[in-house]
Amino acid sequence: MISFILYSRSYCHLCDDLLEQLQGYTPDFQFTVEVIDIDSDAELVSLYDELVPVLVGNKPGQPSQKICHYYLDTTALKAFFQG
Repeated sequence: MISFILYSRSYCHLCDDLLEQLQGYTPDFQFTVEVIDIDSDAELVSLYDELVPVLVGNKPGQPSQKICHYYLDTTALKAFFQG
């Protein structure tokens, strides 16, 4: 099954918006979403601080793929689902 990690932070309205938009794809695709607050891990802050939200997709047997940051890139998301 496809899974996503959404690197986020608690006071980020862009993060909330991206998660809501992503969940709009649930009628057409099966996937899970794990939301990780980067502020709980110094390494994640150093990687994603100014980029959140960052959406990373995972398919079984394939390497993780960064799909987008700041806003949901629907073209990249659809390509990920179809690829």
